[in-house]
Amino acid sequence: MHNLDRYTTWPMFARDIGPDSGSALSTQNLYGVHPFYMCIESDGKAHGVFILNSNAQEVETGPGPHLLYRTIGGRIDMAFFPGPTPEEVINQYLQHIGFPFLPAYWALGYQLCRWGYGSLDAMKTVISRNQAAGIPLDVPYADIDYMNHYEDFTEGDNWSGFPAYTQQLHNQGLHLIVIFDPAVEVDYSSFQRGINADAMFIEWARDDQVPHNIQDQYPMAKNTKIMLGNVWPERNTAFPDFLDTQNNTNVWWAGEFAQFHKTLPFDGMWIDMNEPSNFDTGTYSSMEEQLANAKLSCPISGPDSSLDVPPYPTQAVYQRSGEYLFSKTLCMLGKTARRSRNFYDTKNLYGWSEARATYQAIPQVTGKRSAVISRSTFPSSGRYGGHWLGDNTARWEDLQTSVIGVMEFNMFGIPYVGSDICGFNGVSNEELCLRWHQFGAFSPFSRDHNSEGMPDQDPAVWPSVANAARIALGFRYYYLPYLYSLHYNAARYGHTVIRPLFFEYPKDEETLEISEQFLWGSALMIAPALYQGQTTVHAYFPSDTWYSLQPETYGQKMFSGFNDVNAPLSSLTPVFVRGGFILPRQAANTTTTASRLNPFEVLITVKTNAASSGELYYDNGDDIIPNDNIEQHPRVHWQFSFTSSIVGGVFTGNCETCSTAVKPPTLDTIEILGYPSAPNFSGFKLDGSSVTLDMSKTSYDASTQRVMISSKNLISLMALKKKFTLSFSNN
Repeated sequence: MHNLDRYTTWPMFARDIGPDSGSALSTQNLYGVHPFYMCIESDGKAHGVFILNSNAQEVETGPGPHLLYRTIGGRIDMAFFPGPTPEEVINQYLQHIGFPFLPAYWALGYQLCRWGYGSLDAMKTVISRNQAAGIPLDVPYADIDYMNHYEDFTEGDNWSGFPAYTQQLHNQGLHLIVIFDPAVEVDYSSFQRGINADAMFIEWARDDQVPHNIQDQYPMAKNTKIMLGNVWPERNTAFPDFLDTQNNTNVWWAGEFAQFHKTLPFDGMWIDMNEPSNFDTGTYSSMEEQLANAKLSCPISGPDSSLDVPPYPTQAVYQRSGEYLFSKTLCMLGKTARRSRNFYDTKNLYGWSEARATYQAIPQVTGKRSAVISRSTFPSSGRYGGHWLGDNTARWEDLQTSVIGVMEFNMFGIPYVGSDICGFNGVSNEELCLRWHQFGAFSPFSRDHNSEGMPDQDPAVWPSVANAARIALGFRYYYLPYLYSLHYNAARYGHTVIRPLFFEYPKDEETLEISEQFLWGSALMIAPALYQGQTTVHAYFPSDTWYSLQPETYGQKMFSGFNDVNAPLSSLTPVFVRGGFILPRQAANTTTTASRLNPFEVLITVKTNAASSGELYYDNGDDIIPNDNIEQHPRVHWQFSFTSSIVGGVFTGNCETCSTAVKPPTLDTIEILGYPSAPNFSGFKLDGSSVTLDMSKTSYDASTQRVMISSKNLISLMALKKKFTLSFSNN
């Protein structure tokens, strides 16, 4: 919730700067731009407003309440979403901008990364020790260390054997994601192939603006207007124009991925530095001064300076003394969209356009469904990829604001989102890293990542963190079928995966103030410990039926209102399930590849005088969605219902979509929480026929009102069986 008692100006202009969650309020513009807001009125009804504009812009909020919007170029399209519930607002917004992509199933597994491995052997050491510690792990990463002199689509000398190691990972059921930056060095084969393919790069407006003392050093870039900058590679770089109206750039980009994939069979793409970022952009007032500079410089006087030094450059500049709109990026007078647009108007679209080009490349690169993670985002970026919350810092404040960030990006239509677990910048510590893993296990994108020169912070560094990670990630993997079903539902119909409490309880004013708890869909509530030395969480339970899923109080009903719940370092994060729902799950293994082979289970939670319901989406995990149309995607979609009375209970399933191309495991175990009577275990019937249960795994606990029902191959979920009814009577 924004504080509308004060005047606050929020600039939006994509920039390479990490979030600052320190003690002082930071309103700096960060990586992405999302001019969308939601308002909750006093009666609990919600509406949303989207202002579509790609220029530098800002919003001022203040007393009244009021909201003042400014932009310094382009055009404005405004859309109003009447709700009236918060989830309906987001659904209407996503109908407008596009539904989120569906990540591969393996992309919901735990991911481990760092900048600074230095060599393949260093990466192997970290991955091996976490596997040896029993940490569930699906996706190792390679940051820019793996490249040859930071050149895209290359391998460095210290990474000899990387393709063979990747195959070894694949044999273990793991997947590899590697980083790619948009800036391409202008003196090697990838750039030459781009020139040969008539790919476009961001250019100067006129030839007389080109600093030829730099440009002419590069035979491939000589006699072009390509604007050269400096990023990670040792020599100058060019920035692909992914808005190329003839699509040549995107075709070349996909071709580079495909060619590199033949050498290194990576599985997913991580795109960074795409604000786009340029190091040390300078200034000039005359051509002589420009020619004297050895770095990209932009005009700050004269007729060419009108875009780089506009009359009102917004708070994005005013907050940073001595800076300009082009600081840390390219000159605003640059040309994009095959020279039909000014960079001034399209800069905020750069990360979005690169994500789209990368997403579209996946089918011809890997032949499978994958995941793209992008740093810079814009409305509808969620159609093409996910997002990590950027270069955060290893401190408690950043852990706390990560909860908000994950909820916000779900509201922006990017549900595949998470923070760098343990913090990216700075030195993490055992307690912080432990608590961050307990929270991060519940982020859709769950990755530990830290910076070059910092001490290792993977879970295996500390036995206590390894234990906490095993427990939290074990729960995550157990409920991955539910999480994946939420993502599938979001991709099919346009919904959130992670929700604030007020999304489900908008008329409960207490929920509007809750920013440190969140929901998976409508059913699971997580209340992580986020403060140093914390041993309990003062958690809020909206008026409803809630059951604890913590081992110490499993199945216990929680009182409505605020409760102090234990948050041990050595046990499961405080997590609770809402009555009236059915959640699919599978026994956890250390990879999703192995977990997907286990039989299904369902958790049924009883709510007085109400039926329980839920759903399961299951597909082949990483198959391409035909024509990017999810309705054509082979899947089984089971809709479940459970009703009970003093006489007994009835559990039913209906297969809404049943593809014979998908072969799900059987449903072997049913757990019911809040069932007040002992079932007659000898009287179970499936579609009218008697069922023999495995009594070693079947029981009723009257003290907790918990039912466990199990039998090998109890219920088939294959396409040939469109419906089932499992009924039983009570003793």
